Amino acid sequence: MIDRFHLDKVIALALEEDMPLGDITTDSLVLPGTRARGVLAAKADGVLAGLDVARRVFEIMDPGVDFHPFFRDGDRIHRGDRIARVEGDARGLLRAERTALNLLQRMSGIASRTAQYVHQVHGLPVRILDTRKTVPGLRLLDKYAVRAGGGGNHRFGLSDGVLIKDNHIVAAGGIGPAVARARDRVPHTIRIEVEVETLEQVREALDSGADILLLDNMDLETMQAAVALVGGRALTEASGNMSLAGVRAVAETGVDLISVGELTHSVKAFDVSLRFQALDSAPG
Repeated sequence: MIDRFHLDKVIALALEEDMPLGDITTDSLVLPGTRARGVLAAKADGVLAGLDVARRVFEIMDPGVDFHPFFRDGDRIHRGDRIARVEGDARGLLRAERTALNLLQRMSGIASRTAQYVHQVHGLPVRILDTRKTVPGLRLLDKYAVRAGGGGNHRFGLSDGVLIKDNHIVAAGGIGPAVARARDRVPHTIRIEVEVETLEQVREALDSGADILLLDNMDLETMQAAVALVGGRALTEASGNMSLAGVRAVAETGVDLISVGELTHSVKAFDVSLRFQALDSAPG
């Protein structure tokens, strides 16, 4: 589940962006008290994510809305499926529509793409992860969507995990000093991950006691050699320009984890529509 306090802040910013001075069209055309009923429908095949997020947008604009889902997050859906029924104040539904669909479509797009990657490595002992390459302000939603698609989450931010990357290594004076300083300063419960690009760096990271090695932009032969060199003494994570076509070959090198930036930084929105089926005129 997504924390309600954080979710409401995200939705508030999105609604403020969409209608800073109200909804001119709706306010001009739709009489107060008008009721409407409609259906959210899928216009493609994929994996659903963000139903509760969409529901919350409608609730904020109409606290009395009736939102009835026909699926759950993580379910596979097909073009033409009715995802949910919504009924409430017509003005509220119209004001909420775009924001609700934007978030639902993005999250379902992420879940659908993640599911494709997970399917590609089916049967192999590897896990597909996301990265921090998310839209600012939407990270919690993006990472939830990855989980709905069957993937896992890398660190949520700079505060909850140590990942020593190339620039950190230069700034610290090498892999050894970087790992030693991190080990001395962070709680014992936090694992230390080091980004490596060569077999020499793999050896140095292992000698330094790193818990996880991020094998960055290695070719398959070097990656396989790195996994053999590690020999289970640390977790191995493959990263860098991963593609759906090539991810299984990467998994077959024996890495434990594969992080994929495109799950969140290049997502194609999953197409969902909202169509009113009935309209009740305002009383009087």
